Amino acid sequence: MKLKELLHYTYIFPVLAVVYYFSGLIGSGVIYDIVAGILLTASVLSAVHHAEMVAHKVGEPFGTIILALCITIIEVALIISLMVAGGDQAITLARDTVFAAVMLILNGILGICILVGGVKYHEQFFARTSATTYLVSIVSILVLTLVLPNFTSSVNGPFYNEAQLGFVSVACLAIYGVFLMVQTVRHRSYFVVPEEHPEEHYIPSLTKTLVSFVYLIVCLAIVVMMAKGLSSTIENMVRSFGAPKSLVGVIIAAVVLLPEGVAAIRAARNNQIQASLNLGLGSALASIGLTIPAVAVVCIVYDIPLVLGLDKKDIILLSLSVFIVMLSLSRGKTNILYGTVLLVNLAAYIFTVIVP
Repeated sequence: MKLKELLHYTYIFPVLAVVYYFSGLIGSGVIYDIVAGILLTASVLSAVHHAEMVAHKVGEPFGTIILALCITIIEVALIISLMVAGGDQAITLARDTVFAAVMLILNGILGICILVGGVKYHEQFFARTSATTYLVSIVSILVLTLVLPNFTSSVNGPFYNEAQLGFVSVACLAIYGVFLMVQTVRHRSYFVVPEEHPEEHYIPSLTKTLVSFVYLIVCLAIVVMMAKGLSSTIENMVRSFGAPKSLVGVIIAAVVLLPEGVAAIRAARNNQIQASLNLGLGSALASIGLTIPAVAVVCIVYDIPLVLGLDKKDIILLSLSVFIVMLSLSRGKTNILYGTVLLVNLAAYIFTVIVP
């Protein structure tokens, strides 16, 4: 690679963010936290750039799978580290984080993508088979992990016992594993829509792709670490507004999801709504399909009780979101109304977090 390329902001800012994070200056004052926020934003934009470089090399749907898996793995590592450190106080952390991520993806990322694409192109088209495949997997895992625990009788409360937790974890991995095989091998054509006006895309060299992949992991890792470092500042800000502490989890989840959110919105603006759906729905599926089994293993090993079942209000909001997404993606084309309704659902979710 040329020196000029290495001096691009997408290579410089992630390194600066890593140095700044380990300098211990985060949380030292308002100015230091503002600088951290700027570096975090630059790292998000850098992650999107490197994800696109990798995607151009490996093609769809592999490019979107790589970004979704990287973010999910780092998210799982963050949740597990907080749960082990927090002990019994963190028994709802995995549930709240996964629920917030799913609501932000289904309503926020998909809603913005559909609205942006609808405003610019009126209608955008995608493969209905891909949406159906995603949603069948997502709905099954959501019900098994976040709804069913409320109705089992072996343990009182929204818990699973160890045998139930083990079964649900295996079920999640089985569904996600078969889905990946369908997406990448058996029915790959479901997830790729030929462009009406194909253009020659820049294909990076193998060396540049590998460098971008390494930088992608670094960017995603530093985004999560800086979000964790800024969590106390965010918590103080939320407390100063008189909002409940649960809003902090939503804000942190939004920060962690920024890279894939920006990438999905950019794809929608470029009339690539299929790539947006692959990113959004793929991330939602990976988030619940991989997070719950990983957290279950940690909870069994460290004997940490794990609350999975949602309360009635959250179940209603989740059901509404899934139902609207299913209707919106049932025809293979989008318009601004679908995006608007999804964003209203997101506003209702955030409002009920602030005003329970």
